[in-house]
Amino acid sequence: MKKPSRIVFLDRDGVINKYPGDGRYVTRVKDFKMLKGSLDAIKKLSQAGFFLFVISNQAGVTKGLYSKKTLKKITNLMLKNVNKYGGMVHKVLYCLHTLEMNCPCRKPKAGLLRKATKGKKVDFENSYFIGDSLLDVKAGKAFGCKTVLVLSGREKLKNAPQWDAAPDFIASSLSSAAKNILKNKYERA
Repeated sequence: MKKPSRIVFLDRDGVINKYPGDGRYVTRVKDFKMLKGSLDAIKKLSQAGFFLFVISNQAGVTKGLYSKKTLKKITNLMLKNVNKYGGMVHKVLYCLHTLEMNCPCRKPKAGLLRKATKGKKVDFENSYFIGDSLLDVKAGKAFGCKTVLVLSGREKLKNAPQWDAAPDFIASSLSSAAKNILKNKYERA
């Protein structure tokens, strides 16, 4: 029988690369800047045997702010950096739809997570969604994995009293989240 896979889902903006700001998008390749420690975190999670998937809403394409071609170039740059550093992202999945389109793949829905893991048996107790927003937390919870909210992007700890979803864990960055996952500090209580 096939052993269940340990998965780490990663949001992109604010987790892997610099957050462009509320309501803004990374619209040019030159504006895509990796966050300090993100490449090392991806490498270490890869080496530990996790399957890594990038799951990101990118409605800026549908809004006409940048093209699919530009998004592909940004993705290729990200993957080139990851591979050059010794990491491995198994798949990158984007939802290009706007909120109003009510797409089943747009976070906070778990459609892209199910698509990424189709055909895989998932070890839910040892799988995580690391993101910088409550949309990521909700998507991870809808899928059934643990959630880690990183404070390197959209969400801030001072907003916690207004959160309508609680992450399982909070970390300062992807680097910090990866260290805790690898040390097994994120055991479910």
